[in-house]
Amino acid sequence: MSSVNSEKLSSARFAQATDAFVEIFTASVDFDRRMAQQDIQGSLAHAEMLCKIGVLTEQELDDIGNGLAQISREISEGSFTWSVKQEDVHMNIEARLTELIGIAGKKLHTGRSRNDQVATDIRLYLRREIENISAELHRLQTAIVNLADQEADTIMPGFTHLQVAQPVTFGHHLMAWFEMLSRDRERLADCNKRLNVMPLGAAALAGTSYPIDRLMTAQLLGFSRPSANSLDSVSDRDFAIEFTAAASLVMMHLSRFSEELILWASAQFDFIDIADAFCTGSSIMPQKKNPDVPELVRGKSGRVTGHLVSLLMLMKSQPLAYNKDNQEDKEPLFDTADTLINCLRAFADMVPNITAKRPNMYNAAKRGFATATDLADYLVRTGMAFRDAHEVVGLAVRLGLESQRDLSELSLAELQRFAPQIQQDVFAVLSLEGSVAARSHIGGTAPDTVRLAIKTAREQLKQAL
Repeated sequence: MSSVNSEKLSSARFAQATDAFVEIFTASVDFDRRMAQQDIQGSLAHAEMLCKIGVLTEQELDDIGNGLAQISREISEGSFTWSVKQEDVHMNIEARLTELIGIAGKKLHTGRSRNDQVATDIRLYLRREIENISAELHRLQTAIVNLADQEADTIMPGFTHLQVAQPVTFGHHLMAWFEMLSRDRERLADCNKRLNVMPLGAAALAGTSYPIDRLMTAQLLGFSRPSANSLDSVSDRDFAIEFTAAASLVMMHLSRFSEELILWASAQFDFIDIADAFCTGSSIMPQKKNPDVPELVRGKSGRVTGHLVSLLMLMKSQPLAYNKDNQEDKEPLFDTADTLINCLRAFADMVPNITAKRPNMYNAAKRGFATATDLADYLVRTGMAFRDAHEVVGLAVRLGLESQRDLSELSLAELQRFAPQIQQDVFAVLSLEGSVAARSHIGGTAPDTVRLAIKTAREQLKQAL
């Protein structure tokens, strides 16, 4: 077995240096160093608490603060030297701190372990990411509401089974997406409640014999409370799984959103135009305008769902407490956060640049007998049982199919062949405008109702800031 000379801070126990390949294989510094600022933040709070209980002097606390500030600058400027020999972000920072300030740097780790340190860093990191993601969600929802406001009167076909079902307004359809994303924002906020619990002080697994003040540290770091059980504190990754599950739901919603945009931008639907800045051309077909942004977002939804499954499988067989397996939690978690925020950002930029092709939407709504249910409801109001009305309308639709006419284009005499009680006022019911206007209840597609929903949505967004 080939070996290298190891200078790790934790190497005194070993008589033989770590194998060169194993050193690289087990190191996490290449990816966990993105938590460097959170690691420094946690160390500053821990040092302040150690000073309070007498483990550190005021001078040592000042030295640690100054040393960590210099390290933070070096990392931000890109001059910090990361070493695989020190395994991870925590040991790299501690080694550099000790190099800068001497013995005080070695005292900083008193009363903690890398186990509770990394659990704290991940929570601090993810808390910030949730804030950033929520801000992008808010921006996307605002763009959706603005577009819905423009299109509150725009009639289009509503679909079930991707077949024309009933007329709706484009504004109403857009507000359905708003509702999906509102649930997503609520889930992330709820996830943050369980995330915002501090594991620092659990040490390796059993706590520490030092008289630490966990309430103080939690307050300094902005956590709602310290965790209640040291074993659970260092082994828990529920918060990471819960975040990834919430992210998977957001991505699933964005994927459904994408699918509709892709269909609507096609020549077969031709309902919308997506601005050129969010599309690309073909290397061989000069006429092509491909909706690459929604297509890529649709593809990335599988990536995030895969990370959720990966984290579930990672944790499913682990005994308490910390295990090296947990090193594998970070890459899928980091990639989930990156993927989600980038997809939201792309959509928030793209949605204001979507143009509705209103005549095409309107004509498509006329082609599929979208007001058939309205005719059935009209007959019910005359006293006919709904099932009988359903049968009558089916016969009228068959006549429309045979003559290639919409129900609104049939004559009164033709309609009365199926139901003599039908009168001239039926044509107001059979118009697309009359159909959408009739659905004026809460949650309906009537333009005035949609505008009321938009007003409520704007108030919600204002409160969420």
